[in-house]
Amino acid sequence: MTQPGLVVVDKPGGMTSHGVVARVRRLVGTRKVGHAGTLDPMATGVLVLGVDRATRLLGHLMLTDKAYDATVRLGVSTTTDDAEGEVVASASAADLDVAAVAAAFATQVGEIEQVPTAVSAIKVDGKRAYQRVRDGEQVELKARPVTVHELRVGEHRVVGDHLDVDISVRCSSGTYVRAIARDVGAALGVGGHLTALRRTAVGPYDLGVARTLDQLEADPSVLPVADAARAAFPSLDLDEEEAGSVRVGRALERDLAGLTALFDPSGEFLALYEPRDGVARAVAVFV
Repeated sequence: MTQPGLVVVDKPGGMTSHGVVARVRRLVGTRKVGHAGTLDPMATGVLVLGVDRATRLLGHLMLTDKAYDATVRLGVSTTTDDAEGEVVASASAADLDVAAVAAAFATQVGEIEQVPTAVSAIKVDGKRAYQRVRDGEQVELKARPVTVHELRVGEHRVVGDHLDVDISVRCSSGTYVRAIARDVGAALGVGGHLTALRRTAVGPYDLGVARTLDQLEADPSVLPVADAARAAFPSLDLDEEEAGSVRVGRALERDLAGLTALFDPSGEFLALYEPRDGVARAVAVFV
């Protein structure tokens, strides 16, 4: 049995996140494998999986910032805001002013109100939005606050009547890069969608530590849960007396700056604690 920890996968295109989870379950020999946020089948890149009790870290990792490289095609709108949807409108974008394109992308930086794409996994009255769309329903999702910390516009290429623009984005959890493509296209009056999406980081885990499925076949080892916690959260090493309190979930007289990983004197990962009511209180205990 593989020890608890994280597996950082470089997901291939054309495969669902669930398909990756199923493959890793077989490789590590346990059904208890989950993910910290899905990637669409079209998308590639960093998919963070938790094994055994490390799955309890995933909900906290889902809230961390993420980074993406993407290609936006201006001049075509689709039902899904990406290349997997049906084309609903087309317009000439080959002559767009480069400065105007850059200015349109600049409006997507900072704290913005973003309407998620209609085929998102957001639940509407208990049913996933994408399922409602598949069932032929009209889905109107409400705008939500998200933060785009950085958006860099890279190369652009004229492709027929359309303009392809490469971008790199660093954003808060819950941000849809597809929606950025849609909204920039709308602002320029020509429509837009994603033709490529690669997630380059989830929190501290980037492509440098991600492994392909073929590499995992050869070596299905995991990042130990203690190493994973130290990489993802501020850490605090306790003495044995405090460690004993944490093992049973007692509050500590500690002033924490935020969600913090706590370790015993031997380096064992014990728990995630957060500041609450003037003391440090347990969020999740792992021993």
